[in-house]
Amino acid sequence: MASIPGIGAISATALAALVPNPQGFASARHFAASLGLTPKPHSSGGRERLDRISQQRHSMLRRLLVLGATNRLRYARRSPDAADWATRRLARRPFKVAAVALANKMARIAWALLARGGTYTTAGTA
Repeated sequence: MASIPGIGAISATALAALVPNPQGFASARHFAASLGLTPKPHSSGGRERLDRISQQRHSMLRRLLVLGATNRLRYARRSPDAADWATRRLARRPFKVAAVALANKMARIAWALLARGGTYTTAGTA
């Protein structure tokens, strides 16, 4: 898991230790929601509105993922030639919003690796 960009040794260890049963979550979105990285929905009348992130449990994991995403976005700012998902998101959204969105994506990738096994490759994740 430490091979995922933005997740280091400490974050990977914390994820492995604090999430003993990743199959307990129905999907990667449920896992990210349990970390408090998904926006609260306030929908009515067919109009979907998304509020701030829920910040439920596992504040330490959420903090580690957002910190890793922040560092990855800072690196993306310095090298604008790397046109990946993070730099495109950063061009459209404020820095903190892009950092939480990237942390959400990193949590979903981590869940997939925990639940299904395997190793992380960069092909197809841009």
